[in-house]
Amino acid sequence: MPVDPMLQPLVAGFAVEAQEVIQKVTMDLLELEREGLENDALAKIYTRLGRHLHTLKGSAASLGLQDLGDIAHKLEDALAPLKAHTQKMPRPVVDVLLHGLDLFMLRAQAHADGRGDHLPDPAAALAQLVAAAPPPEESAALPGGGFAQASSDTASAPSAAASAPANVLGEAPAAPEPSGESSDAGWRVSANQVTSLMREVERLREVRLRVEERSRELERVSTLLAKQGLLAETAEARTLLSGTGRSLRTDGEETSDVVDALEDGLKAITTRPTRTILDPLQRMVRDLSRQLGKEARLSVVGAEVSLDRRLLEKLQGALVHILRNAVDHGLEMPAEREKAGKHHEGALTLRVEQQGNLLYLEASDDGRGIDLHQVRKSAEKRGLLTAEEAARLNDNQVRDLIFSEGFSTRSDVTDTSGRGVGLDAVRATVESLQGRIEVASTRGQGTRFVLTLPVDLGSSPVLMVRALEQFVGLPMLAVESTQLARPDMLRVGKRRTHLEYQGQLLPVVDLGARLGLRASSPPAEGQPLLIVQSGGKRVALGVDAVVGDRDLVIRPLPSEVRDVAAWQGAATLSRGELLLILRPDWVVSDSEKVSVSAVSRRALVVDDSLTARALHRAMLEAGGFQVHLAASGARALERLQADTYDVVICDLDMEEMDGIELIARLRERKDTRTLPVILVSAHDTQVARDRGLASGADGFLSKRECAAGRLLAEVLDVMSRRGSRA
Repeated sequence: MPVDPMLQPLVAGFAVEAQEVIQKVTMDLLELEREGLENDALAKIYTRLGRHLHTLKGSAASLGLQDLGDIAHKLEDALAPLKAHTQKMPRPVVDVLLHGLDLFMLRAQAHADGRGDHLPDPAAALAQLVAAAPPPEESAALPGGGFAQASSDTASAPSAAASAPANVLGEAPAAPEPSGESSDAGWRVSANQVTSLMREVERLREVRLRVEERSRELERVSTLLAKQGLLAETAEARTLLSGTGRSLRTDGEETSDVVDALEDGLKAITTRPTRTILDPLQRMVRDLSRQLGKEARLSVVGAEVSLDRRLLEKLQGALVHILRNAVDHGLEMPAEREKAGKHHEGALTLRVEQQGNLLYLEASDDGRGIDLHQVRKSAEKRGLLTAEEAARLNDNQVRDLIFSEGFSTRSDVTDTSGRGVGLDAVRATVESLQGRIEVASTRGQGTRFVLTLPVDLGSSPVLMVRALEQFVGLPMLAVESTQLARPDMLRVGKRRTHLEYQGQLLPVVDLGARLGLRASSPPAEGQPLLIVQSGGKRVALGVDAVVGDRDLVIRPLPSEVRDVAAWQGAATLSRGELLLILRPDWVVSDSEKVSVSAVSRRALVVDDSLTARALHRAMLEAGGFQVHLAASGARALERLQADTYDVVICDLDMEEMDGIELIARLRERKDTRTLPVILVSAHDTQVARDRGLASGADGFLSKRECAAGRLLAEVLDVMSRRGSRA
């Protein structure tokens, strides 16, 4: 079976990937032969096997390697009746599956070597696999889920797969490896070595930032000496400082060039364009739609974005699953589409966008959308939940059921669906990459999957801005331009202010108010407005000051605060300060969609640490609280004069006014005398705890306990105790 010449380089990469997957499958099969495995462990291995085989089938189909897709499908057929039985796999069954993997890998390597058109038809080998496995109903009835025929066919030659797979399966032997090194042979290095080198480059970038800071300090010293009025006495010192400053700036610029060159070189080695995995999907969509009697076209946006090779390899299988699912389940038949007023050809879109250290992958279709009623019924039929449980789920929770293990809306098994393996494998892949997947669907209009993944290779340009006393960063890729507010550009309404920009009216968002630091107000004349875009939306973000741009390495937040909606990560500045980086999609989202009237409990978080405030806010909002923030005790008192709260969470150690003094001020006032207050401290000692409780606090938590998830429970407990005493 000849391969499209344009895809030939990708087939070689697929053969390498297939070898790795097959090695994992082989180890799992050998594990299933062992005695004494617990039922849970067996179930996990069977599930993992199904996902690997499904990935092999989908990846092969995306490259047009139908023979390999057929082999993987037959292996799935052999495995399917065994998944429901939590018993070890009989050795003859393992032999049959290993023979099938040998057949798959042999043909994959032949395709990679350009010998696919000389391979014999796989029908005979597939017939042998089918003959070795009984029908599913017979296999399921056998003790241990074994294959009756497999026992007689393979028991006499248990090592056949290892000794001579080509002869056993009737395939031509693979071409011998050439002796000596090829002309383009390179070095073999591990991923860990490359990652370690990248970390050293990042350290060098931090050193360069410190050199720039030292240069600015020298300029300040020289300026300070000039202001002393001792010009003659300090002339020599100022001349020396000036020369040293110029040399330091030159060294800093050279260091910056070296760092940029090293980083670019490492990125060239470790990354490749996303088109290397997206281009083959065009063929897959075409072939699959023809096979199903449908018409579809895939559009790709952002294929030029370069990503870590390891990340691309892991994402390829996930994208294959999503697109095959969209063609099979989402798109209607041409006649049905025309009857609904749609074009007879279905539209699939893949969009890739990187902002800072976040990668967004969006896959959408204009099909029939997700039938929530059918999803509920299928979940009940497959035993994933009861009818009562299904009735209590909201629409978003019902849509999430499609990611459940074993879920499928198909009652019969086809080449593309029905096994309940696919979207659960996608979610598992995304979560293993510390990302998340979300689905949105409108009945009759289509479905959209959004994958959000962290990317931690190299630095990113960041614009540093200030709101009140807080400094935050924004990925430069999300900032279109900067404007200074002028009255003639603003349209001030009763509820919202808009900026007239390029013939459009953009909503103005006050960053300080968006972060909960102050009440929202229209921008003052001359205030900086950043035009921020994400996902096709744009807003004018009002900030108090634009500090400047920086090349920074953005790191993911700790797991305890990774789900905080506002932040995508943090970076370290030249003096070691932590700079939190905003998520552009959160900035452009409509915060007014949240109904304040639906929230019955209100909390005030007082802390001079922006990270701590973000952590506490995320935990309390997850518990149904409306949360306001204050960066100091003085601002907290201002908040309490203008608003009422059910509970206050306050840091013990703050400058100017600490938590103990704030509590004393609250207990003096009649309206806040009984207000529940919880103190939080970085000092996890009995002395600090006793001191805090003695001051009149209702509760005390260390910040370690907060990070471990204790805050919400403590808040509810304190409110309950205060309520019972009132």
